[in-house]
Amino acid sequence: MFKIDAMGDVCPLPVIKARKALKEHAQIFITVDNEISTQNLSKMATQLGLPVEVGKESATSYRVYIGAGDKAVEVAPSARVATDDYVVVINAQTMGVGDDQLGYALLKGFTYSLAEQDTLPSHVLLYNGGVHLSVEGSEVLDDLNALVTAGVEILSCGACLDFYGLTEKLAVGEVTNMYRIVELMSQHHVVRP
Repeated sequence: MFKIDAMGDVCPLPVIKARKALKEHAQIFITVDNEISTQNLSKMATQLGLPVEVGKESATSYRVYIGAGDKAVEVAPSARVATDDYVVVINAQTMGVGDDQLGYALLKGFTYSLAEQDTLPSHVLLYNGGVHLSVEGSEVLDDLNALVTAGVEILSCGACLDFYGLTEKLAVGEVTNMYRIVELMSQHHVVRP
């Protein structure tokens, strides 16, 4: 049985670690520090048709057993592919409305989860505050670079980069214009965090 320590990991990291492990291992045992993670892992196992058992070791320690029998299961297609089915539009440094610190953490989780998908968007379009994600010092550069490596185009609004004084700090993708952004948005299904 393969063991995973996900103590201290925030959503969606325990689920992503479990999905990756299930591609190579028939049974996994994952330790987490919150009940929400146990619920997310249980839902994932149920969606995959796998048996799951959850146990509470203490107020801050839970164990989740997911067993697939005697061989690893096919949990997702093996090849990641960028498709023309959808584009992702990010227009802020946070996700949702409310607390900015939580919104920033959610957007980091979104970009990480996006980079881990098997079916990727054709483009990630960044405008207004969203251009801060594609410049030097951004905490999501690794995720955006992983998307580029997989064939996804990252496009940042040139007028927005200029407005924020970030034109020279672009670290991933290319500069685009609002005409191209509108064109891509009108031709594809749009996903917006």
